[in-house]
Amino acid sequence: MEFCPECGAMLLPKDGILKCNSCGHEKNLADNNDYEVSEEIQESDNVKMLGEDVDVGPVTNETCPECGHDKATYKLLQTRSADEAPTRIFTCTKCKHTWRAYD
Repeated sequence: MEFCPECGAMLLPKDGILKCNSCGHEKNLADNNDYEVSEEIQESDNVKMLGEDVDVGPVTNETCPECGHDKATYKLLQTRSADEAPTRIFTCTKCKHTWRAYD
């Protein structure tokens, strides 16, 4: 794969030359290089769709204020200035209630 030295776009082979579709830069193909371009997309089964209701992130022992369940996922967000501690956002693994905690 080669890229355009002028704009950085990918050079595509066409009629014995490499041509940039963005700026029009052209480069002759060397006789010893084999180029093959295909617009066909091959299906891949290595990506799994998990849906929206999947618990991701670390799980901690934290009591939910809504249902009393003792497990929650959490994430840290910097909601205040940089010299303040980050805000912990918890999500109950049972009822999906979300709450925050400050340090």
